[in-house]
Amino acid sequence: MYDYNQDDNVGTEALPYGQRAASDAHKLTKKLIKKQIQRRQIERARAQAAQQTSRAAAEAGKKVAEEAAKLAKSAAELMRKAAQTVVEFVAANPVVLVILAVILAIFIVMQYTKVGLTALLGSLGDTFMAGTYTAYDEDIIGVNSDYTKLEKELRKTINNTEKDFKGFDEYEYQLEEIGHNPYELISYLTVVYENFTRRDMKQKVKELFDEQYDLKYFQRTETRTRTVTRTGYRTVTGKDGKPVIEKYTYEAEEEYQVKILTVKLNNKGLGSVINSKPLREVQKQRYQMLLQTQGNKPELFDDLYTDIEIPDDLEVPPEALTDQTFAAMIAEGEKYLGRAYVWGGSNPKQGFDCSGFVCWVLNHSGWNVGRTDCNGLKAKCTVVSEAEAKPGDLIFFKGTQKSKKGATHVGIYCGNGIMLHCGNPIQYTSIETKYYRNHFLCFGRLPKN
Repeated sequence: MYDYNQDDNVGTEALPYGQRAASDAHKLTKKLIKKQIQRRQIERARAQAAQQTSRAAAEAGKKVAEEAAKLAKSAAELMRKAAQTVVEFVAANPVVLVILAVILAIFIVMQYTKVGLTALLGSLGDTFMAGTYTAYDEDIIGVNSDYTKLEKELRKTINNTEKDFKGFDEYEYQLEEIGHNPYELISYLTVVYENFTRRDMKQKVKELFDEQYDLKYFQRTETRTRTVTRTGYRTVTGKDGKPVIEKYTYEAEEEYQVKILTVKLNNKGLGSVINSKPLREVQKQRYQMLLQTQGNKPELFDDLYTDIEIPDDLEVPPEALTDQTFAAMIAEGEKYLGRAYVWGGSNPKQGFDCSGFVCWVLNHSGWNVGRTDCNGLKAKCTVVSEAEAKPGDLIFFKGTQKSKKGATHVGIYCGNGIMLHCGNPIQYTSIETKYYRNHFLCFGRLPKN
């Protein structure tokens, strides 16, 4: 650091410094001039040597050319004689020509195949690696468990609303489905962070979670009216003609205040969050590849939406479509056949998850169920037996998501053992498969619309 409190005799010392600097500059100039002279001498010496080398090379080249011409003449004569001998031999033995041609063709094919096979194997190897999760299985499962734990805590927070927010007369819940596709999560983290570790992804997982879910509370007070029974007194004339006080009851309308807390959960969907990330084109392509291949580790997550067969020979019983309400449900639902499953999705623009799809169909077929999850839909239904179930009823499943209790999947029952539901994609599916039999919960019938 510069010292701003130097001695005041700086001016007196400046002259000697200047003299020494001038002397040093003079010496430096002499050295530079001497070096330039030496450099020019070296360059002249190199030029002279190059001229001598060039002349020597020219002489040598001339001699070499003369010898090469002699050798070429001799070689041409030998080749002429050899070619004549081969032609004479082949003319006398034509089968040999065929054999030589076959050997040459085999050699060419082997060389080409060798190169092509090597390139092909290399390409296949690169493609396999691009479609494979590179993190250790324990880290992959651990990261997904951390995400699931955050969702459990969110669900617990919602369940504790009435205990944590006391003093309200009513609680309204506007909840979208809680859940995520683990393959979307791991595919994204692989693309961005490659062979990640669970510990390093803690903060990244929390950031993705916060972007996916938005929990808000709203409170309001409503003034309502109600009919009440009241008691009054009036004077009437008794049997003896004298006035009598009579007690009577009557109904009246009165206003009252209701304090309401609304709990609203929006789920943007993990897939939508990832799609909003500024990934490069090559990263986007690899992300899609990893989703298709499931990272070449499909056994890691035993989940309804990632391991389901898509039948192609199921249809709605024609006689069921004579019911106008059910026909309206099917007409609306079939608009979206083949659409991919989107966690938290609730409309055609965003996409659908299972409950979002059923809510949309019902809301556009005469009902008004709002947007709720599987358990919310089940709460609106009357449970009916399998023998009583008819087209238009809802069918519920349990245990399809390991972290969630109660109903975890819902579809629209179509009769003949099939349902229309948002699996992956939206499709008709048999409920008689082993998977759905193992996870069956109940049938539910909605009130008449």
